[in-house]
Amino acid sequence: MRTLFRTSLRIAPVMLLLFCGAAISSKAQSAKLQLDQLDALANRASNTVDVKLDEHLMQMTWKIFSDKDPDEKKIKELLQKVKGIYVKSFSFDKENEYSPTELESVMSQLRGSGWNRIVGVRSKKEGENVDVYINQLGDQINGLAVVSMNVKEFTIVNIVGPIDLDKLSELEGSFGVPDLDIARPNKTKKDKDD
Repeated sequence: MRTLFRTSLRIAPVMLLLFCGAAISSKAQSAKLQLDQLDALANRASNTVDVKLDEHLMQMTWKIFSDKDPDEKKIKELLQKVKGIYVKSFSFDKENEYSPTELESVMSQLRGSGWNRIVGVRSKKEGENVDVYINQLGDQINGLAVVSMNVKEFTIVNIVGPIDLDKLSELEGSFGVPDLDIARPNKTKKDKDD
């Protein structure tokens, strides 16, 4: 699943550049998905992740990072533009513990105006699907959503605000954002293995 997720996100930066520039609309909140309907899945899940960092919490969060440390400064600069990070992830002990109809409330939002699927990866052999969506208003990106699912797991990551996938990789492993393993030109194989 992680390999499928990584592959789809390697394609996303190229697609993102084709669709728009770096400017973000002041209407970024329209990119926030309503995910609370998924909370019922937690009753059957063996593991859950629920991250809700709204704009106020994001402002408080970026303030704790130092301008003196180069790595922290990069994260701080990224977080200053992000309006929210929302993650829902459910892992189940048995296959098919959730149904597509339970996900319909979220998936219907992604079929709505402003959302465009830019990456779709399917693996019949492993039973895994990953979709990457961007929310646009004209030529401007408002947000990103990544939906990853297989027969025993469902994860959705919704990032609201300016999306620069090269910088997004700085959030790997933080705030519920999974390891994206986006190829970076200055990252050596040794760095990737650490």
